[in-house]
Amino acid sequence: MEKLIELEILGLSSNHSQSGSFTLVLGEVGGARRLPIVIGMFEAQAIALEIEKIVPNRPMTHDLFKSFATGFNFDIERIVITDMKEGVYYAKIQCKSDHIESDVDARPSDAIAIAIRFGSPVYCTEKAMSEGAVEHYEVEKKDDKKDPAPSSQKFTTKKEPSLKDFSLDKLNQMLDKAINNEDYERAARIRDEINKRN
Repeated sequence: MEKLIELEILGLSSNHSQSGSFTLVLGEVGGARRLPIVIGMFEAQAIALEIEKIVPNRPMTHDLFKSFATGFNFDIERIVITDMKEGVYYAKIQCKSDHIESDVDARPSDAIAIAIRFGSPVYCTEKAMSEGAVEHYEVEKKDDKKDPAPSSQKFTTKKEPSLKDFSLDKLNQMLDKAINNEDYERAARIRDEINKRN
């Protein structure tokens, strides 16, 4: 089995290059590498609320998942970020009950929001880490009360290639991929770039 690297949440901040999205920065436990993952606003809020131990008036989707799982005696063993392809990360939620063990496909943002509710560890494969990791990042303090992030740190990481750099064929492939992965924010940005060229 491939070696797994344990990760910890280092920070969550607004992503200034992609409106309405956030950057979740995960760090290698006992190591220097950082894994920045761009996530949506809803998932960022779900992670931030749980880290800050803020209880919403009504259960959010990830809270519902926890209630459902515990109601049927399922526990979350761990989360594994398994791969990264064309800038998109893939993850599995490893579940266990008295009678069954199962791996459930998930977006890393959802998987991590669930993991922190269960107190479950987060891992990633060496392949995913080597694909997306950065070794150095600058931390800049900021005071933005409107930012729902639990951390007041802004992380500057390697810049992703601009959509303008890709051919029309490649953009269409990326659009299909984003839709299949239910990454609708990314799909909308790709669609806008395609429309600009038509």
